[in-house]
Amino acid sequence: MLENDLILRAARGEEVERTPVWMMRQAGRILPEYREVRSRLSGFKELVETPELAAEVTIQPVDLLGVDAAIIFSDILVIPQAMGCPYEMVENRGPWFEHTVRSNADLNTLKVANPYEDLSFVLEAIKITKTRLNGRVPLIGFAGAPWTLFAYMSEGSGSKTFSVARKLLYTSPDFAHKLLDMITDSTIAYLKAQVEAGADMLQIFDSWAGILPPDQYEKFSLKYIRKICEAVNEVPLTVFAKGAFFARHLMADLPCRTIGLDWNMDIAESRKLIGDDKTLQGNLDPCLLYADQETIRRKTIEMLKAFGPSKHIANLGHGVYPDTDPESVKVFIDTVKNYRHT
Repeated sequence: MLENDLILRAARGEEVERTPVWMMRQAGRILPEYREVRSRLSGFKELVETPELAAEVTIQPVDLLGVDAAIIFSDILVIPQAMGCPYEMVENRGPWFEHTVRSNADLNTLKVANPYEDLSFVLEAIKITKTRLNGRVPLIGFAGAPWTLFAYMSEGSGSKTFSVARKLLYTSPDFAHKLLDMITDSTIAYLKAQVEAGADMLQIFDSWAGILPPDQYEKFSLKYIRKICEAVNEVPLTVFAKGAFFARHLMADLPCRTIGLDWNMDIAESRKLIGDDKTLQGNLDPCLLYADQETIRRKTIEMLKAFGPSKHIANLGHGVYPDTDPESVKVFIDTVKNYRHT
C-alpha cells in the first residue's frame, strides 16, 4: 500500500484532495546532492548503470523537494545500447553513437533487446528504489518513443533538424518501419519488465515528435506509440510528445491514461482536442522557474485554475533546466501542494 497515491488516482481520473506534482528531470543536476554523487564517478553512464547509486539519486527529489512521485534515474538511450547500438554521453555535447543505423545491412547488427539480460541494471535500480521508498510515493518508469530513438540511432547524435533521420523516412520507408518495429518490440518488453520490477506508472518520452510533419508523425511515430500503449496496460501510462501540438486530437484515441503537454500547448484548447476522458499532465514553462518567487506562485496558480480540480498532474512542460535554483523549484512544488480548488 502506498502512503501517497495521488498521482495514480489522478491518472485514473479519480477524485483527489489536491493536484499531484512531480517534475521531469527532477533527479539530476539542479540538486547539489546529485552533483556530489556524480562527482565520484567517471560519468553519466556509470551512474545510470550502477543500481545502488541510480536508486539514491532517484529518491533525492522525494526527500529534498517533496514531489508526489519518484522517476527512476536512467536514460532513454539504454534501449539502443541494449539492441546493439551503443552510445557515449559526451560532456556538454550530449549523446554520440560511433555506429549509426541507416540501412537494412545495419539492421543485421541489431537484435530485439532482452531486458532481463541487457537492462538488468535498470530493473535492479527499480527494485532497490521500491524497497527504499517503502511505499511513500509511487515510482515512475519510462522509455523513449520509437521515433525519438530512431532519430538518435540513425543521426548518430543530437541535432536541431535530424535531417539524416528524417531523410530516411522519405528515401527508405521500409527500412524505417523495420527499425521502428525492432525498437517497439524492445520497448514493450522493457516496460513490462519495469512493471514487474515494481514501477507503479510509466511514461513514454517522444522528445523529437515536433520535428516531423503531421502525416509522418502519424505514420512513423504515433502508430508505434499506440502499439506500446495497447501492449503495456498493467499500470497507468503517460505519453509526452514534445512539440506535437498538431496530433493532440489523435492522442484522444490512444489507449493510455495521461497525455503530457509541453509549455507551448494551450490548456483549454488541449482539453477540447483531447477530450474529457484523459488526464492531462504539465505544463508550466521551465523558464518560469528563473522568475521571482511571487511570479512563480502566481503563474503556477493560474496554471492550476486552467486545468481544473480533476484529471490533472502538475509538471513542467519539459524537463527542469540544470541551472535552476532548487529553492525556486520548491516554490513551484509547494504552491501546487498548498493550492485547493474552490
